[in-house]
Amino acid sequence: MSLTRKLIKLIREKSVQQKDLESAALFTLDAVATAYAGSATPVGQVLKQWASATDLDPKRQALLMGALTHITETDDLHRASVTHPGCVVVPAALSLGEKLKSSPQEILVAILHGFEAMCRIGAAVGPTHYKVWHNTATCGPFGSAMAAASLLELSDEQTLHALGNAGTQSSGFWQFMETGAMSKHLHAGRASESGLLAAELAAHGFSGSPEILEGEKGLFAGMCIDPIPENILKDGDGLWQLPLTSIKPWPSCRHTHPTIDCALELHQQLNGEGISSIEIDTYQAAIDVCDRPEPENEYQAKFSLYHCASIALLDGVVKLDSFTEDARNKTHDLRHLTKVNVVDPYASDYPKSWGSAVRVITDDGKTLEVSRKDCKGDPELALDDIEMREKALNLMIYGGLDESSALGVCETILSLPSSKGEVRLFGEFISILDLN
Repeated sequence: MSLTRKLIKLIREKSVQQKDLESAALFTLDAVATAYAGSATPVGQVLKQWASATDLDPKRQALLMGALTHITETDDLHRASVTHPGCVVVPAALSLGEKLKSSPQEILVAILHGFEAMCRIGAAVGPTHYKVWHNTATCGPFGSAMAAASLLELSDEQTLHALGNAGTQSSGFWQFMETGAMSKHLHAGRASESGLLAAELAAHGFSGSPEILEGEKGLFAGMCIDPIPENILKDGDGLWQLPLTSIKPWPSCRHTHPTIDCALELHQQLNGEGISSIEIDTYQAAIDVCDRPEPENEYQAKFSLYHCASIALLDGVVKLDSFTEDARNKTHDLRHLTKVNVVDPYASDYPKSWGSAVRVITDDGKTLEVSRKDCKGDPELALDDIEMREKALNLMIYGGLDESSALGVCETILSLPSSKGEVRLFGEFISILDLN
């Protein structure tokens, strides 16, 4: 039996409890709120201009929402797979679910299934894959295809074909980071769209490779130097992968978050004292993606350990406007006083734990240090319901909704586990974007 067949069996045999549906609703809220925020950005305006001139069928709607959800760097992150499942799976499930008039519970189960497939495959591609390939882009089509297969009620055989054709569409390079190009958002959108396409084709009998993962010319062979195939089925009877996913409290690359967490605490300890040097201890992947002492634009600043540490130390808060040109100018001097190291335990604990330590020496020679094994928003340090709602409301208001409308969206999504009738979230989202 192929790995894909075994994965389908694992997912479909997992029990879904009420608490799982409630978790899926929280992650749906996070993704929808993040999409609203993304629509208010300059990149979001480009995407909306494209959408206004395009026939937005459900697949293209999923592309649009997926791309918008991945702009502000506030979307979720699954540590073991280094993927952002919400920006891929939630748009696919909401778009197709609305088209099919699926029940709220069917949509939430589809989201659980999509997260599971995407995260398990992401955890199996190996650490070297991430150096060139963007895991959200390469593993995302499996997630959206699995979610769509659930809503379309595909047989196991049809789902096998759906995942086979999802995998053959895997793509997405990190090269865009060199100039801060917009490709990363396309990665999420296309992953969402590609999985939907694969599942819809499978419903009509379109075949895909049953060994797309482990075959001699499959994903592992073509894109993974050090794959870990056993991670596909590891702990199959444990928790769903969705509640093992982290929620971001700050709008930057998740690799910067343990550093931000430390720096925010140090800001309180400094009490206005000057800084003569900064050292950041972290793991290799954080440096591979975020070693940017001279960020030239807002997006690069979100992927700069140097800027993120400095702005947190200076302001004691990290917000959506913490990466502007003015903010980058503000951190110029501190960035040049910063050194980044790869050290244990953070190097060896990754990717199970994403930790960091930050040390500062003050102008009068005093050394202050804060360390984190995990960071805020991880399952071990999860945001509570109040913090989740506050994050969502802030993002939706940033995206142009008034407070009353944002509260309405919150209530609608959080009530999905027990709701009856059709889900109209996606249509409302598209209409509010005002694409005409």
